[in-house]
Amino acid sequence: MNILQAIFLGIVQGLTEFLPISSSAHLRIFGGLFLEDPGATFTAVTQIGTEAAVLLYFRHDIWRIIKAWFRSLPIGPWRKQVPSSDPDARMGWIVILGTIPIVLLGLLLEDAIDSVFRNLYLTALMLALFAIFLGLADRLGKRQIPLENMTIRDGVILGFAQAMALIPGVSRSGGTITVGLALGYTRPAAARISFLLAIPAVLGSGFYRLITDGTGGAAISPLALTVATLTAFVVGYGVIVWFLRLVETKSYLVFVIYRIALAVVLVILLWQGVIAAY
Repeated sequence: MNILQAIFLGIVQGLTEFLPISSSAHLRIFGGLFLEDPGATFTAVTQIGTEAAVLLYFRHDIWRIIKAWFRSLPIGPWRKQVPSSDPDARMGWIVILGTIPIVLLGLLLEDAIDSVFRNLYLTALMLALFAIFLGLADRLGKRQIPLENMTIRDGVILGFAQAMALIPGVSRSGGTITVGLALGYTRPAAARISFLLAIPAVLGSGFYRLITDGTGGAAISPLALTVATLTAFVVGYGVIVWFLRLVETKSYLVFVIYRIALAVVLVILLWQGVIAAY
């Protein structure tokens, strides 16, 4: 992988990570078209860049949640300074408990993530299937519950929704947003919880892969991986700003149409032999 290819894939990662269209599917597809599949490690590590953009954008919210969570604990120097019913303290527990499913399933299914789950026919199926789910949830969901009213139970459910994104094509944000809308949360609430839930899961996955696999193979140099990650950070930050403004007033229909169109194009490319399924 040369530097230009790394920049290109970093742009793809930054553009698609936060949108409900599956960044891992796009890296798998574009990587397969223009070079060999960059692999699950490349995807996980470049996501560190996009999550750094989340940390920067939501830094005030994150700091407020962390402080409230610590101050709500029954032990320690700050014990019970904040009631456990406080929305920020509760959000701290939601993020912690909602992260457990993807951590456990990610470790249990690690071999499948690196092999079976990267079958592009499966990716096409997930793109189309979850496009339908997203469209139905956006149209039929009540969209009434604000983020501050989220319950622990719903947070755990959303954690399992996020874990579905271990299969490229589902989309981490797409799965979380879809289930959030189905549970009755507003579009902004569903989008924001997808950002917050992703922080420990994605950062943990990225650093785990970086420590255990290095650069993911001799074909990817540390320089190329760094460039791709930095590119993803810059592009990702811009996408966060744009996306949160979009969901305030618009539906997710454009993403539903895009996912289905991409699935159709991908199947055609596979049938024509332009790209290999593995």
